[in-house]
Formats: sequence, structure tokens, C-alpha cells
Amino acid sequence: MKRFIEGEARTQVTLLPECLDDYVAEENPVRVIDVFVDELDLGALGFEGVDPAATGRPAYHPAILLKIYIYGYLNRIQSSRRLEREAERNVELMWPRPKPSG
Repeated sequence: MKRFIEGEARTQVTLLPECLDDYVAEENPVRVIDVFVDELDLGALGFEGVDPAATGRPAYHPAILLKIYIYGYLNRIQSSRRLEREAERNVELMWPRPKPSG
């Protein structure tokens, strides 16, 4: 007879939500940032790289970088190194995506 509570296995499928969107609440400010940046015409505002080059290593989309910078500003994250760390561990920074092309 075991005297400890047995936890569930980490590999079980039902432990976590199926998609990243389930982790971000509907009223989370990151959703406002996402919609705001998606509505901007980044090319008209002078952002470079909106139209990707045909050669070379692919770059990050300017909209993604702008979303990260705005998130950092609103959360008082001033260092680019701290922003990088947050992007690796914070689900709110993993959530934004580029505007669908088309």
C-alpha cells in the first residue's frame, strides 16, 4: 500500500490545453496589442522588411518585433536582453503572430 498521492504522468495529452491561445485570457492586454499592430500599415509608417527579400536568411516580421517592443514598454521591460528572456518563458510573448498575408 502506497502512502503518497500519485500524480499524473507528464506525457499525458489531457494535462494541458490543446493550443497556446487557451493560455491567454480574453481580456489580456496582449490581445489588444495584437489587434492594434495588425491594423497598422507598417510599410507606410516606414518599417523596413515588410516585404521579405527573396534571398538570404529569413528575418523576423516587423509586426512581431513591434508587438514585443510594445509589450515591453507596457510592462516596463527596458532591456532587450530581458525582453529576450521573457520571450522564451512568457506565454504572453509567445502568443502574438504576424498578420496573415493575402
